[in-house]
Amino acid sequence: MPRVQDQGYPDNPVLVRLWRGDAVESQHRGAWVLTDADGRVLDGAGEYTAPFFTRSSVKCLQALPLLETGAADRFRYGPPEIALALASHNAEAIHTTRVAGMLAAEGLEPRHLLCGPQAPGDPAARGELARRGEQPGAIHNNCSGKHAGFLGLALQLGVPPERYLDPRAAAQALVRRAVGEMADVPPEELGSATDGCSAPTFRMPLTALARAFARVASPAGLAPERRRACERMLASVAAHPELIAGNHKRICTDIARVTRGRLFPKLGGEAIYAIGVCGAERALALKIDDGGYRALHAVIVGLLRRLKLVSAEELAALEGWEERTLRNWAGLDVGHTETLV
Repeated sequence: MPRVQDQGYPDNPVLVRLWRGDAVESQHRGAWVLTDADGRVLDGAGEYTAPFFTRSSVKCLQALPLLETGAADRFRYGPPEIALALASHNAEAIHTTRVAGMLAAEGLEPRHLLCGPQAPGDPAARGELARRGEQPGAIHNNCSGKHAGFLGLALQLGVPPERYLDPRAAAQALVRRAVGEMADVPPEELGSATDGCSAPTFRMPLTALARAFARVASPAGLAPERRRACERMLASVAAHPELIAGNHKRICTDIARVTRGRLFPKLGGEAIYAIGVCGAERALALKIDDGGYRALHAVIVGLLRRLKLVSAEELAALEGWEERTLRNWAGLDVGHTETLV
């Protein structure tokens, strides 16, 4: 069992090396773990029992009260809106138009979003804003779908819209409880801070994150109301993989699309990631120490291969994310990526 450090960052192994010619140019450390729905470790490396900020990887857990309280049904959220409540999106038109529709159904406007403005992750959307001489707004924030869902939950619970992110108000208190229950982390051990979108973010071991995703992806053993909420989220992502991330260079969308929803993936800021295996009571959680996405993508593909979580055909469709061959601007082969998982 890896040693948990009480102070400082854990001492994790090297998971990815970047070679230039015949020498290592850079390397990336991290940790990963595969668990079952009870949290039993099936495989892993690094200090996976150390706590990490989960950031946006837990949006499916944060969305549970939206479904369980009846808020989603009150505002007539269908699978597209539910997928957006779980999303870290590119702010493509397919995302922002539907987020605006979610807000309108709530009787609110984009000005009620407290996530802050962010330039779209999609270059075409950025270009269109520039062409019109407009600045990005909060609706372009990659978390605007989650915030629209939070607003719906707040309205359902009688929380004023301006307090929808307040950790002391009923909406976020219910969100925190759902996260802790699914991860099986006692309230006093569930660390918290403020995320990039101003919502509360939670800190827990990778084992807890994997356990929560195993439960979401295989919800048969949960209480009926929670099981139905998880089933709706799984179906929504399977039907609309483009809404949880985007059509432009997003590994979450590619994994969900290629596996037809059999894998339930979610990215979090600073290169934390979780993947639930639907119906198998297993899930994977990983973190790259330096927050680098190039290393994260390589490790994800490497682990999908090692753990046999995808078929040969599915793996072939995802291997481009590993970037095994490094090419320069002239197209010359100048190095390679070595994934150590």
